[in-house]
Order: sequence, then structure tokens, then C-alpha cells
Amino acid sequence: MHDCDVAIIGAGPAGAVAAKFLHDAGLSVIVLEAQTFPRFVIGESLLPNCMNILERAGFLDAVEEAGFQFKNGAVFERGPQYQAIDFRENFETDGWGTTFQVQRARFDKILTDHATNAGIDIRFGHKVTRAELAKGECQLTFENDQGAVEHLRSGFVLDASGYGRVLPRMLGIARSDHSTERRALFTHIQDNITDQDYDRNKILITVHPTHHEIWYWLIPFSDGTSSVGVIFPDQDPKWSAMEQQDIFDTLINETRLGTLLADAKPTRPLNAIAGYSAQSDQLFGDGYALLGNSAGFLDPVFSSGVTIALQSAEMAAKVLIEHHQGKDVDWQKDYADPLEKGVATFRSYVDAWYDERLQTIIFNQPTDDTQIKRMVVSILAGYAWNIDNPLVSKTDHYLKMLHDLCDQS
Repeated sequence: MHDCDVAIIGAGPAGAVAAKFLHDAGLSVIVLEAQTFPRFVIGESLLPNCMNILERAGFLDAVEEAGFQFKNGAVFERGPQYQAIDFRENFETDGWGTTFQVQRARFDKILTDHATNAGIDIRFGHKVTRAELAKGECQLTFENDQGAVEHLRSGFVLDASGYGRVLPRMLGIARSDHSTERRALFTHIQDNITDQDYDRNKILITVHPTHHEIWYWLIPFSDGTSSVGVIFPDQDPKWSAMEQQDIFDTLINETRLGTLLADAKPTRPLNAIAGYSAQSDQLFGDGYALLGNSAGFLDPVFSSGVTIALQSAEMAAKVLIEHHQGKDVDWQKDYADPLEKGVATFRSYVDAWYDERLQTIIFNQPTDDTQIKRMVVSILAGYAWNIDNPLVSKTDHYLKMLHDLCDQS
């Protein structure tokens, strides 16, 4: 006897979306979330492809009604170099070209509230401490919100625990993804930006004028606040002698952000994450599959985290629904391989960003509307699974070709 067909660890975007797809298909679902919502988390700049999945899952109306900051693209700056990208100028024949910049505390709670109202059992303050996993027969041990130990039996488990990576840590399949460790320092501010040329409808990605491996994000919200952060290599010994706030202030003031945010006031303490890039050795096993950041996290530079989370949630839910309907499923062919195709495209873009090939491409793009520019924009808009786009089907080949062309220009 099972308590539910599918148990889900984590109620973030991946967990909420997977639960909604499964629930709508008639499967019974219980979600165990260690924290209580709302809670602070980064990953606040969505990509247009997110909107397609939210729409199919039935969340779009609730998100649109929330009054989040409209987003239609990205601006890249590096010293005097400037490039604005409009996500609507993409390669796709249909689908969204705009999205939102969201405070994740509000966004994630909107999703879970909507899921709960649809009849999904989401249990907050329930921390999974042990997992016994087998094909068709799984048991999770957890501490409930009163501190008591309980058990949950299910036919399958989806791990959507994000950075917590509950099952990868328990199963010993989590590993670091980069030899170069990077640190992120970030906070929320009342930005008080008065510059008339500043476009609140786009995320601002700033590259350090001389140290191109250092970059910054500025994500404006609809209430006049912003998320601001900086990514930098963690091995330089000069950082070890400095306080984190001093590092943050120094790096901000070495770019135009220092002037743009001259009147900004912090609204929360400075946070730090180091060694955030990680992967899991496998995406599924007997009785379980990994979603989103639990499967792995690349880098925040292209805001791909939530997009990968939602994509993995929809893909995994589809496999489980087909299995529930009595169809033969192959988790490698139907889930891991197609999911990894898009993740690999993002990974190639991240690698090309830090070795500066992609920076060369972005800052030397043709100003006129070309098909190849639309292909690049599609990836930046989150459409990394469209194999009709040559930049997806042969990512590294076309990145090299584009870099060589742009480098000559």
C-alpha cells in the first residue's frame, strides 16, 4: 500500500510544476518541503521559455496577475562596449518572447498556493532524512513540522530539492562541476536609479572592464528594488584578506554600476555562495529521478536555472504519466538524454562565456536582424531544446564559427 503514486522532495518551481502536471493527469502526489514559504532564494530572472511551461501547467494566469517586472531581454556591458538583446527577436516559430523578473519568495509561494488550491498535498517544514528507493516501492523518512519522525511510501520519488540535493548527497552521486571555483556575493537593494537610459525591462549583465572573468547582474523588480550580485574567481589570495562587504563594494565601484547605484540602499544582508556549480553522476535510478538544481547547477550567467528546473519537471512528469497509463518508458531515452541535450547547450555557452568566446560574439554581433543572430537570441531566451536551431544541434561547432567571424570583425 502506497501513501501516493509519486512523492516529491522540494516545493520550488520544479517540484510545484511536476506536481501539477502529475495531479492533472490523475496521479496522487505528496510534496515534502523542508522550509516554510515564503523564503529568500535567488534565480530571479526568468527566461521566456519558462512561460510556455508555466502556461501548460496552468500557472500562467496566477503569475501574470502578480504584478512582477516585465522582461523582454538583456543588456550586456563591458567598459564602453554595449549590446542590448531583445528576446522577441528569436529563432522560434511560436512560444513566448517575454517573461518576468521575480522575487523568488513571492513567485515560489504563488506556485505552491496555486498547486495547493488545485488539491495537491504540499507539506512544509518536512525534512527528508532517509530514502529507501526501489522500482515501484519507495519509502522516505522525514521529520515533520513538529519534529516527529514519519514515513512516506510511494511508487516513485522525484527530487526537486534544489541546492539541497537531498538524494544525490544520500546516494553519493553529487560532484563538483568546475575546476575553477567561483564565489557569488549578492543582495537586494532599494536601487533609487535615476538614469533615464536604464532599461528596467531587461536584466543588466556587466563585465569587469579589465578582468573579464568577473561579471555582475542587476535584476530590477517592479517595486523599485533590485537584485544585484557579482561572480568572481575564488582562488585569488587577495580576497582572503578582505571582508565580503569590502570585496563587493570594491568590485561594484570598478564598473559603471558604482555610478548607477550611487544612491542605492540595501534591503537585506549580503549573501555569499561558493562552489555552487555541481552535477550528479546520474539523473535517475530505480524508483527516482532528479529535477533542476538537484540534478545539477551550471552557473547564473544566463539565468538558466529555473528554465532547466521547469523543463526537467515537465519531461519527468510526462514519463511518469506514460508509465501510469501502462506504456513502456525508458528513463534514459525519454528523460535523461533529451534533458541533457539542452543542458549541454547551456553548458557550452557558460564555458564559452568564461573563456571569452561568447563575450566576443555578444559584443560584436551584427546590429541588423539576421537569422544567425536570432539563433543566438533563442538560446539566451531559454530555447535550448529546439534541435531545429543549429546552435542547439551542433552547439560547439557553431560557437566556434561565430566566434571566428565576430573576432575578425
